[in-house]
Amino acid sequence: MAGQSRKWMILVATIWIQAFTGTNFDFSTYSSDLKSVLGISQVQLNYLAVASDLGKVLGWSSGLALLYFPLWTVLFAAAIMGFVGYGVQWLVITNVISLPYILVFLCCLLAGLSICWFNTVCFVLCIKNFPANRSLALSLTVSFNGVSAALYTLAYNAINPISTQLYLLLNALIPLIVSFAALIPILRQPPLEPLPPDGVRRDSLMFLLLNILAVLNGVYLLLFGSKTSDVTSARLLFGGSILLLILPLCLPGLVYARNWYLHNVHSTFRLEGSGFILVDVDELEIHKGMATREASLEGYQLLNDDVVRTAITPEQKSFTEDENGSCCSKLITRNQLGMLGEEHPLYLLLCRSDFWLYYIAYFCGGTIGLVYSNNLGQIAQSLGQSTETTTLVTLYSSFSFFGRLLSATPDYIRAKFYFARTGWLTVALLPTTIALFLLASSGSLSALQAGTALIGLSSGFIFAAAVSITSELFGPNSVGVNHNILITNIPIGSLVYGFLAALVYESHSRAGSNAESVICMGRDCYLLTFVWWGCLSVIGLASSVVLFLRTRRAYQRFEQDRITSSMLYS
Repeated sequence: MAGQSRKWMILVATIWIQAFTGTNFDFSTYSSDLKSVLGISQVQLNYLAVASDLGKVLGWSSGLALLYFPLWTVLFAAAIMGFVGYGVQWLVITNVISLPYILVFLCCLLAGLSICWFNTVCFVLCIKNFPANRSLALSLTVSFNGVSAALYTLAYNAINPISTQLYLLLNALIPLIVSFAALIPILRQPPLEPLPPDGVRRDSLMFLLLNILAVLNGVYLLLFGSKTSDVTSARLLFGGSILLLILPLCLPGLVYARNWYLHNVHSTFRLEGSGFILVDVDELEIHKGMATREASLEGYQLLNDDVVRTAITPEQKSFTEDENGSCCSKLITRNQLGMLGEEHPLYLLLCRSDFWLYYIAYFCGGTIGLVYSNNLGQIAQSLGQSTETTTLVTLYSSFSFFGRLLSATPDYIRAKFYFARTGWLTVALLPTTIALFLLASSGSLSALQAGTALIGLSSGFIFAAAVSITSELFGPNSVGVNHNILITNIPIGSLVYGFLAALVYESHSRAGSNAESVICMGRDCYLLTFVWWGCLSVIGLASSVVLFLRTRRAYQRFEQDRITSSMLYS
C-alpha cells in the first residue's frame, strides 16, 4: 500500500532533478562574457559549446556505473561532476583564477557529462517504477528538463540581475542541493508490484493530473520567466515557481490516503450473501493483476503465432504485391522492420536502414535546435537585441517544455486516433524548417521571437519522444545502449553546425573587431547560417517521412495486436 505512494514520491523527485539539471540550455546567457574573459574567437567559443555536448558521447559510462554501484552514488557522482565543471568555470569568469583554454574545455566536457548521468538516473527510475506507463513517465519528467533555463533565469533575477556570471554558480550549486533533496525517496524505492488493469488506468489519470500541473508550470514560466522589474518582484515570482514544483508532492499523499481508506475502512467488512467476510482489496487486486499479466503474455504469444499472419488488410496486400514495381517501393520495403520491440544488439542496429534514417532525422532536426539555443546569445547580439537575450532563452526553454509535454499526446489519444510515433516525429520536425527560413527572411524582433518559440517547440518534442521511439523500434532492453549511440549525433552536429555558424559569423566581422574578441553586428552575421540550417532541416524532414513509411506497417500491426488482445482478454 505504501509502495504506491512511494513510487509517486520518486516521480516527483525525478521531476525536480530534471527541472534543475538542464544546465546546458543557459549557455547562451553567459557565453558572451566567457568569450570576452578568455579572449577567444567565435570558433573557439563554439568548441566550448561542443565540449558540453560531447559529454553525451560518454553517456554510456553512466550505464556502466549502474552495473557496479547503487543508483544514489551515480546521482551524486553526476552532482559532483557538475559542481566541479561549472564551479571552475565560475572561478575563471569572475577572474578569481586563470586557466588555459584546454582546461576550460575539459571543465565544459565534465559539466556536459554530468547532465548525461543525471538523465540516465531519471530514465532508470521511471522505467523501474512505472513499467506499465513508461512512456508517460518519461515524457513528463523529461519535459521538465526544458524549463531549466527559465527557472535559472528567475533565480538569477531574484539574486543579482546584473552579472550573468551568476548562472555558472547556480549551475554548480543547485543540482547538488536537489540531489540531497531527492536522496530519501530514491533510497526508499518500493518493490516492484504488478498492476491490475484498473491500476494502470488509475496511474494514467494521475499522469493526466500531473501533466495539467506541468502545463501550469510552463504557462507561469512563459509569462513571468524573464520579468526583471525589481528584485522583490523577481523573488516573489521565483518563489511561485518553486511552489508549483512542490505542488505535485500532494499527489503521493492523496494516493496514500486513498489506499489507507480502501485498506482500513472500505474493505474491513464486505457484504456477500447473508453475512460479512473479511476482504483484503490489495491482495485481490494483486492477484487479478498477476492473472491478467499471465493471460496477456499467453495472448501475445498467440497473436504473434496466429493473428499477425492473418492481419494483413487488402490495402496492405496490394501494397505488398506492388513493392517490386518501383524504386520508391524498394526503398520503403527493403529490409523493412517486421515488428516493434524486437531487440537490436549493436551490430544489428548499425546494419539497419531504419536506424540511419532515424539518425539523420535527429541530426538534421533536434540537434539543429540545440545548436541554435547555444548560439542564441550571439544571434541576439548581432541583431542589436542583447537586452532580450534572457527573454529569448526563457522563450526557448518554455516552448521546449511544451514540446516535451506534447510528446505524450500519442499515448493519450491512441484510443480515438492512432498515428505511428515516427509520423509524429515528422510533424515535429516541420516547425524547425519553417522557423529557420523565417529567421533568414527577416531580422525583426518579432521574427526572432517566433522562430525561437517554434524551434524550442520542435526540438523539445524530438528530445522527449526519442527515448520511446528508440525503445519501440530497436527494443526496450537495449534502449540504454542504443539511445546513447543515437545521441552521438548531438556532439557531431554541435561541432559541424556550430563551426559553420562561427565561420559565417567571423567572415562578416573583420572590420571594427578588437584584438581580444570578434564581434559581428547585422543580419549578415547569421543569414547564410539560417539558410544552410534550413536546407539541412529539409533533409531531416525527408528522412523522417521515409522512416515513417517504412515503419507504419509495424506500428499498425502492433496496434491491431493490442486491440485484439484487449478484446480476447477483457
